[in-house]
This record gives sequence, structure tokens and C-alpha cells, in this order.
Amino acid sequence: MTKIAFIGLGHMGLPMARNLLKAGFELSVYDLLQTAVQQLVAEGARAANDAHDAVHQASVVISMLPASRHVEGLYLGDDGLLAYITPGSLVLECSTIAPESAKKVHQAAVKLGIELLDAPVSGGTAGAAAATLTFMVGGEAQALDQARPIFQAMGKNIFHAGSAGAGQLAKVCNNLVLAVQMIGTAEAMALGVANGLDAKTLAEIMRQSSGGNWVLERYNPWPGVMETAPASHDYDGGFMAELMAKDLGLAQETAQASGNSTPMGALALQLYRLLLRQGHGQRDFSVIQQLFGGPRHSTDDTA
Repeated sequence: MTKIAFIGLGHMGLPMARNLLKAGFELSVYDLLQTAVQQLVAEGARAANDAHDAVHQASVVISMLPASRHVEGLYLGDDGLLAYITPGSLVLECSTIAPESAKKVHQAAVKLGIELLDAPVSGGTAGAAAATLTFMVGGEAQALDQARPIFQAMGKNIFHAGSAGAGQLAKVCNNLVLAVQMIGTAEAMALGVANGLDAKTLAEIMRQSSGGNWVLERYNPWPGVMETAPASHDYDGGFMAELMAKDLGLAQETAQASGNSTPMGALALQLYRLLLRQGHGQRDFSVIQQLFGGPRHSTDDTA
């Protein structure tokens, strides 16, 4: 049986690890939040004392962390995790980080004889729970072949984007589009409702028309339009606004480095930074609706 170390049990990592347990993999898990660890222990995982303990005797290591600094801090340096992982092991780095950070960790892993794939995901917490995530993978094709059964236990779509860092680059591009879609949808919903249209009717008209997009299909930002969307639950859960701002920042860094013009992404970043300054960083990124006007909730102070 493949022994897997899973590090980082947040909104995404916890359900991903749970699906690996359901698929029959042997898991050692670690997170600073012990309540998440104990949930998986109750389902058959082993609780590790720290990240170094987690990778002991593991042939596969999976990490799901918030940002580049956390990933570099985990893996690199004299006491970094790469020094404790057995050569020949496979590392699946599923966080969303800067492409350059991913390349840096790749290079360090190669020197130690460790196969590493950068494999950020798309699909949100619902996709993580349902094991329908999309993995965007950067690294060697043979390492992906080895990792495929593990990815398949957590997701539905697995794309080989290219060499080291390519998975992160694809994720940056994807989230730039997602943010722009969300902002445009929120702006249109506010305009229509303010001028007398019913929110559900307007949403369905746009969904079935040329304005249709993923947000209108699955994640409408107007409360009450979709009962399963975070907007209908006071924007709780889902993908936090502060993480969208981080990803948009990565997109701008990438554009600056390559000389690309991304004015829509730049504006989206500024709107999300404004949202964070208003105290909404921990809420789902669809809370951007409140910048344009929307039904008032008890915790809102910007509607």
C-alpha cells in the first residue's frame, strides 16, 4: 500500500486527504490546526507530530499550503523537508504559488533525487469534497504517470501543462479569468436588480445567453439565487477573498516579469484589495458583490 504524507489540512486539503483515505491509501497527516488532524485520525489516518514525522517512511508527499513563502519555508533550507524525504520519493505540491517559487523547489528536489510536480487545483471546496478537482501539473511526464492514481482519487481532470512551474502558470491564468468573470457578473446583477429586475430571472437570462459563464452556472454571487453557493450562506466557506487577491497578485508579478499587459487582471486585483481593506478577506471571493450593491447581511457594512 502506498504511504502518503499529507501536509496542510485547510478548506481544500482536508477533503482532499479524506478522499485519499476513502480510496484506500495509508496517510500520515499534519497541520497546525489539530481539530483538522483529529477528524482524519477518526477516519483512519495517522497523526504526525510535525512535518518531518509525517514524511517518515512515506513514498509520496502532498502539500497544500497558503502561499509561496510557506512552501519555500517547508521544503527548502538545511532543515527543510526535502532533506528528510527519501530519494526516489514523489512530491505533489498542490498549493497555488508563484511559478518561480515552484521552479526553485523543483530544482532543489532534483538535486536530492526527488521527483516533484507542481499541481495546483481548481474546483473549490465543493470539488475537493466530491473528488472532482482539476489538477494543472508541471514537471516530468514519467512522474505524472506515477502520480496519476493518486490524483484520480482526488480529482476528475488531470492536465500536464508542461515543465516545472507550468502548473502554477496555468493556475494563475485560470484564476485571473475567474476573478474577472466574478466581478463582471456581480456588477451586472447589481445593475439589473437596482433597476427592478428579479435576481433569479436576470441570472437565468444571462446564463442562457451570450453572457453565460462559469460563475452564472455554478457560483452566482447574489444571495438567494443559488442555494448551494456561498453567497446564499453569508459568503461563508468556499474560496477566500484574500486568496483570490494573492492569486491576482501572482498574475501581475508574472505579467511584469514577461512584459505582458493584463489591465483587467490589474483592476481585479485593486478591487479585491479594496474588499480586503473592508474586512472581507476571510469570506468567499463572491463577496465582491457587496462592492456593487447587494442584499444586506448582519455582518456587512458596505452594502
